[in-house]
Amino acid sequence: MYKVNEIFETIQGEGSYTGTPAIFLRLQGCPVGCSWCDTKQTWEIDPELQLSPAAILEKKADSDHWCSLTSAEVVQLFADKSYRAKHVVITGGEPCMYDLRPLCELLHSQGFSTQIETSGTFEVLAPDSTWVTVSPKVNMKGGYQVLRTAMERANEIKHPVAMEKHVEELLALLQGLDLTNKLVYLQPISQKAKATQLAIEFCKQHNWRLSVQVHKYLGIN
Repeated sequence: MYKVNEIFETIQGEGSYTGTPAIFLRLQGCPVGCSWCDTKQTWEIDPELQLSPAAILEKKADSDHWCSLTSAEVVQLFADKSYRAKHVVITGGEPCMYDLRPLCELLHSQGFSTQIETSGTFEVLAPDSTWVTVSPKVNMKGGYQVLRTAMERANEIKHPVAMEKHVEELLALLQGLDLTNKLVYLQPISQKAKATQLAIEFCKQHNWRLSVQVHKYLGIN
């Protein structure tokens, strides 16, 4: 069973899949504790806040309510909602708190591609064909360490930055890591002008890529 905070169809606004129509499956639960997190409503799993899947689908605003769904129920729900996107982004919260192999394998069998957005602080349990985006969260309140195995599994590393020390943290994580066939992005935190300019300068310096949260500029989910 997967604890689901929300499901919606939109476009992916970050990283290498930017602009791709996607179904977002946001899972409940995250102990990492990022101070600037924009989905803090997903942190706690309160049994008293469990709702029906139908109620979760009808949510009009962010909340910490959630529902339980099996892999088969997720796929059926996509069909019931007549979603047209064939790319599924599993995010959170921290989705890698869950074993995502059964869900991803079923989605693949139904013609979907899958992507996981993770902090890199939990083992990535997903098929080889799942695209893994690691946004490494370093020295956060929860005390979790970024796992080397998660960094090695990543297809893209998308690091949030607001100041130079965040780039230094990324360089330390990349030390000795084989970057063959991996994409490295810097993503300015909260679209702030200073953070954006810093990210641009370091992208040019290291031949990395810039990721901006396009959906926020467009004013969509």
